[in-house]
Amino acid sequence: MNQVGNQTGKATKFRWSIVALLFVATTINYLDRQVLSLTWDEFIKPEFHWNESHYGTITSFFSIFYAISMLFAGRFVEWMGTKKGFLWAIGIWSVGACMHALGGVVTEAIVGLDNAAEMIAATGDTAILISTVSMWAFLVARGVLALGEAGNFPAAIKATAEYFPKKDRAYATSIFNAGASIGALFAPLTIPPLAKAFGWESAFIIIGALGFIWMGFWVFLYDKPNESKRVNKAELDYITQDSAEFTEEEHRSNEKKVSLKQCLSYKQTWAFVVGKFMTDGVWWFFLFWTPSYLNTQFGIKTSEGLGMALIFTLYAIVTVLSIYGGKLPTIFINRSGQNPYAARMKAMLIFAFFPLVVLLAQPLGMYFEPQLGRLAAWIPVLLISIGCAAHQAWSANLFSTIGDMFPSGAIATVTGIGGMAGGVGSMLLQKGAGNLFVFAGDTNLSFMGFEGKPAGYFIVFIFCAVAYLIGWSLMKMLVPKYKLIVID
Repeated sequence: MNQVGNQTGKATKFRWSIVALLFVATTINYLDRQVLSLTWDEFIKPEFHWNESHYGTITSFFSIFYAISMLFAGRFVEWMGTKKGFLWAIGIWSVGACMHALGGVVTEAIVGLDNAAEMIAATGDTAILISTVSMWAFLVARGVLALGEAGNFPAAIKATAEYFPKKDRAYATSIFNAGASIGALFAPLTIPPLAKAFGWESAFIIIGALGFIWMGFWVFLYDKPNESKRVNKAELDYITQDSAEFTEEEHRSNEKKVSLKQCLSYKQTWAFVVGKFMTDGVWWFFLFWTPSYLNTQFGIKTSEGLGMALIFTLYAIVTVLSIYGGKLPTIFINRSGQNPYAARMKAMLIFAFFPLVVLLAQPLGMYFEPQLGRLAAWIPVLLISIGCAAHQAWSANLFSTIGDMFPSGAIATVTGIGGMAGGVGSMLLQKGAGNLFVFAGDTNLSFMGFEGKPAGYFIVFIFCAVAYLIGWSLMKMLVPKYKLIVID
């Protein structure tokens, strides 16, 4: 037990410092993830002769490899512990982020060309060879990035469960989860200018190196709350307040390690799996494809002022709105005395309706484009931002359902299982979207008044709009009422 610091009087608030660290880690996580989406269309595609299919293959591979890695990342974090597990995760993904910068060097060496200019000028079979080799080089780097990034959420959710009582976990999760939005927010302000000024390789290296800096702070600051010299007794009592409600049997259950097979035997696990599978791909689709959508639909590049302003505004709105989403269940609990799961599901149902506005993004953008020109892009961006904000609020509460019902020994494992499901769903959406956009462009696909690639985007937007209501309904069918899991 912690013996250092004030043992009486006002409680320390070190738990919020831990949330700040988790927030920064998640921000770095999404910055590293965003570098490719903000450089491929303008900087990388001409050099490597890529099309949407190549990019769809790379993003879908990242999603499926991330999914597979999530399954083992949760077990790895349980085995290593929160502190060491997070260090390994961010160290590996930072290496993977920097490895992308070697894609051009590797391709030039294998194809037998001397510089980027020669690759850009290549035609015929040489261009096809360049696109194939470079894609594989990026797949390797993307695999290392996915392997490390898979550890972020299992470790962060476990750290949140260690430092917060149940009633505060969704709010704490929404704060650190806002790092995803902040990463996406600052990405268009930093990555395209870096790529334009110093080459796209520099963006991967500079952004990737941020993770190594974070590791130093984590080593110095993180310990379990009962071992931390920065947590006094009053704060520790607040953190562990839920334990007073547990029976002796539940206390023993809470400390037990739970096997993967055991976790898969519970409907609560499958409810989390369904929620992640149906909705994670929507967030990643907008994360990976919005810059390309703006260029395809409105001719707006991410390196120009309007492009940066659009992406910045999108994620600024997401950041502000999503944080309050984690607070809503606490309000329900305080006002009505509902159990955490019931309050969270009520909040998630509310959030599930907001993405329906995405249905209007493409029709309104196209309708106003003749009058407003490229400025019409503001309309779909604002509507997409509402959908993305709802996703982040939904996601914070979805993650917190694990801590509501599972003992601490199972939290990282269940997070990993759900993360794998989310990655699989995302892989299917990314690869399907990439192939759909190429097909729509080649065949001039017609759908509900849209033609070509705009028709393809509208089809995907429809799925993104309704995914949350479908996911919520399936979760409610699997787990209609709250039940704490006790491990025998």
